[in-house]
Amino acid sequence: MEGVGHYEPLRHYAEVHLLMEPLPAGSGLVFASEVSEDVLDLNWQRLILTHMAEKAHRGVLTGSEITDIRMTLVAGRAHLKHTEGGDFRQATYRAIRQGLRKAESILLEPVYAFRLRIPSELTGRALSDIQKMSGHFENPMIDEDMTVIEGSAPVACMRSYAAELAAYSRGRGRLFCSLKGYEPCHNETEVLAERGYDPDQDVDNPSGSVFCEHGAGLFVPWNEVEEHMHLPLSWRPQREEAEEDLQVIQRGCAASEEPEYTHGPLDQELEAIFTRTYGPIKHRVGDALKPRNAASVQASPERERREQNGKGRKTEREREYLLVDGYNIIFSWEELKDLAKDNLAGARGMLMDILSNYQGYKKNTLILVFDAYKVEGGQGQVFKDHNIHVVFTKEAETADQYIEKTVHEIGRNHSVTVATSDALEQVIILGQGARRMSARMLKEEVGEAAKELRSSHLNRGKSGGSYFFDGLSEEDARAVEDARLGRRELFSDEIVEKGEKE
Repeated sequence: MEGVGHYEPLRHYAEVHLLMEPLPAGSGLVFASEVSEDVLDLNWQRLILTHMAEKAHRGVLTGSEITDIRMTLVAGRAHLKHTEGGDFRQATYRAIRQGLRKAESILLEPVYAFRLRIPSELTGRALSDIQKMSGHFENPMIDEDMTVIEGSAPVACMRSYAAELAAYSRGRGRLFCSLKGYEPCHNETEVLAERGYDPDQDVDNPSGSVFCEHGAGLFVPWNEVEEHMHLPLSWRPQREEAEEDLQVIQRGCAASEEPEYTHGPLDQELEAIFTRTYGPIKHRVGDALKPRNAASVQASPERERREQNGKGRKTEREREYLLVDGYNIIFSWEELKDLAKDNLAGARGMLMDILSNYQGYKKNTLILVFDAYKVEGGQGQVFKDHNIHVVFTKEAETADQYIEKTVHEIGRNHSVTVATSDALEQVIILGQGARRMSARMLKEEVGEAAKELRSSHLNRGKSGGSYFFDGLSEEDARAVEDARLGRRELFSDEIVEKGEKE
C-alpha cells in the first residue's frame, strides 16, 4: 500500500510517497529508498529516512506502536525555495498514517513462551487452564511423578496465573515465562471496543495532508489526498498492473507484425513529414547519395558532367559503419540485463566481446557508445577494444546525441546503420538517412554470424588437420590424388614444388 503525505502551508512545501509492505512476525520496521537522485536530492532522501526511524509511529486501530512493516520511499518532491527540513518531517509522518488508513491493519498483542512443571495428577487442570487463556501447548512430557508442559499464551491472560498455580498445586507447581514476541490479538473486537480509539481525532498523529489553496493552508482528509497530490502513485495492485501489461504486450505484438526493414505505413508517414519539411530523404547507393525515388530528383550538373565524361569515380572508398547504443542493447537482451543487475561492468565487457566477434565476421567499422553524461567533469573517452571502437560520452552528452552527431558527420559519404530500440532515436536516424536496426534484429544477426563462423571452422577441420591440398589447383590436386591411389607411379617435381611453396 502506498501512503501519501503532503505538507504545503504558506511558504512551505514537501510531498512524500511511501510504499508500505508487511513483513514476517518479529521483523520490526525496515526502511529503504528507491528514488533516483535525479528526482529527489540525496540529502532530502536521507532526511526522510531519518524521520521514518526517529520515533515510534502509532497505528490507526488503538494508537499502539506499529511493527513488522517495510517502508520504502518511492517518490518525493521538494521546492527549491520554500522547502525546509521540518516540512519533510510533517509529510513523512502523514504519509505513514495515510498508508495505514488505506491498509488492513492487524492488532497484535505480546505473547509469553512458558514452561509449566506440575504434579502429574494435575495435568488435566493445567491443560484446561491453558485453553481458557487462548494458549497453545506441545505434547506433555512425563518426568517420574511430574509433568512438563511447554507452549505459548497471551501475556494479558497469564498475568495472575502464577498465583493461581501456586494455590491449586499447593506450591508444588512451577511456571517459567519469557517474552516470545507479538501475535494477532485473540480478542481484537473486545479490545477495540474498550479502547474506542478514533484516528481522525488524534491531533498529534494526523492522517490528512495540508495543501495550499488561494494563498492559505487547506487540510485535506486522508481519503481525499490522492485527488490533490502533485506526484502520481508509484504502486498499483498487481491485477491492475497485469491487465495493463497485457494491453501493452498486445499493442506491441500488433505493432511488430510488420517486418522492421520493410517500408511500411509508419515509415511512409514519417518520410512524408520529413520530405515536406526538409526535402527528399537521401539513401546511399554505392558512393552516391540518392533519394528513395531517384527519378523524382534531378541529378546535379557536376555529376551529370562526370557521368557524361565517363570519369565518375569514388573520391573516397565507401565504408560501412555500425553504431550501437550500448546501454539500450544491454537492457534489451535478457542475458545481459540479468548480468547488469549484479555487475554492470561485466555486462559491458560481455557486450564488447560479442560485438568484437560479430565485427570480425562483418568486417565493418563498429562503434559502441555508452552514456556517461552524468559523470561530473567527464571529458569523454574513446578507445579501441580489439577490433571495435568504444565511446563513453562526455558530461551532459547522451548516447543519442553522440550517435545523431556522428551519423550526420559520416553519413554523407558512408553507409551507416544504428542499432537501438529507442523509438525517438530511430525517428531521428530516419531523418539523417541512416539505416535502423532494433536490438532484436542485432541479436539475430549476431547469432547468425556466430553460426556461420562455427560452421566454417568445422568444415575446415574436416580435412583432418592436413592443409597440403589447400594451395594446389584443382588439376594438380587431382594428379596428386591419382598418385596416392596408385594410378600414377610418381609425383612430378612440379607438383611437389608447388605443394611445398604453398
